[in-house]
Amino acid sequence: MYYRIRNLREDADLSQEQLAKLLNVSQTTYSRYETGNLDIPSQSLIKLAQYYSTSIDYLVGLTNEQKPYPRK
Repeated sequence: MYYRIRNLREDADLSQEQLAKLLNVSQTTYSRYETGNLDIPSQSLIKLAQYYSTSIDYLVGLTNEQKPYPRK
């Protein structure tokens, strides 16, 4: 379900452990996010979108546009 967060992580040469620390979760929890076995909380999606400079819509597959929306 969240294959894009895995692709972004791998493209950035980051480990699951590094992203887990960013989100203040265990590596196991982060792994479950990537596989879709656990829904990602909205606050974590916001952090990931900001970290990767993209939109939440891109992370969850609602758009193919990786560029973030303009900020107000």
